[in-house]
Amino acid sequence: MASLKVSSVKLGSCGDEITMPVIGMGTSSHPPVDRETAKAAILEAIKVGYRHFDTAFAYGNSEQHLGEAIADALRLGLIESRDELFITTKLWASFAERDLVLPAINTSLRNLQMEYVDMYIIHWPFKLGREMTGMPLDEDQVQPLDIKSVWEGMEECKKLGLARGIGVSNFTSKMLEELLSIAKIPPAVNHVEMSPAWQVTKLREFCKAKGIHVTAYSPLGASGTSWGDDRVLGSQVLQQIAKAKGKTTAQISLRWVYEQGVSMVAKSYNKERMRQNLDIFDWSLTEEELQKISRLPQIKGFVFASLLGQHDLLLQIDAGL
Repeated sequence: MASLKVSSVKLGSCGDEITMPVIGMGTSSHPPVDRETAKAAILEAIKVGYRHFDTAFAYGNSEQHLGEAIADALRLGLIESRDELFITTKLWASFAERDLVLPAINTSLRNLQMEYVDMYIIHWPFKLGREMTGMPLDEDQVQPLDIKSVWEGMEECKKLGLARGIGVSNFTSKMLEELLSIAKIPPAVNHVEMSPAWQVTKLREFCKAKGIHVTAYSPLGASGTSWGDDRVLGSQVLQQIAKAKGKTTAQISLRWVYEQGVSMVAKSYNKERMRQNLDIFDWSLTEEELQKISRLPQIKGFVFASLLGQHDLLLQIDAGL
């Protein structure tokens, strides 16, 4: 069966234009999967047509599994070059210090068996103490991020060719304003939770005005995770639209995200659902359907304050502004 073609977006704010597939495969798994299961899923995803893979140091052995799977894909001839892929990984919050950024990306590159990543992202917009002993964290373990010094480290990653582009995740408009005021290289992307059930309209408008591309994580509500639920896939409105169009509820959600000018990272280890998640480009939603989706109740899934403690900084992030 032929692989599906995925649309791409150009990230012009990187200084040198980068093209990124608008759908990436997420590699975070809760609970973690074993090495062979992860590698098999990634190889299947490449066969289906995925060319963007999203990972992070914080995802256990995810970087190692992805690196091994890509090495296998090259050996098997599924791709001719690593350059055919777009790889995103992230700076973990415990390493969010100026002198730890370069060692952190080099660790990730060793895990991935790569010389560079296409996008390197600040994973969380705060710093964590180096020793995490459990959740919720002690008060002194969640610290404000020194955006200026950490971003200098991120910019160095790009200047050294270790990352083609640099960006952030879970940043509010206020945090982005602060970053843009000091950045020599502006962030190319902001990864945020976004779905029909959490539409972050104001934040998206801010990012668009500043030339920052938004990538949605958990576009299907993260059903099946320790913190997600079925507010997207269980939505009667989305289910009714899906039935009328002969699509799956997941496809309706992903198409809606795409029509907002947003890219996305979705995770499935099921071969058929992998294909379905890519099959969203040759049809569209009607204005009436878009209006129905715009009126859905808004509920955030990943709530930092509930996991990490009731800090003012976390409450601000959770507001999604």
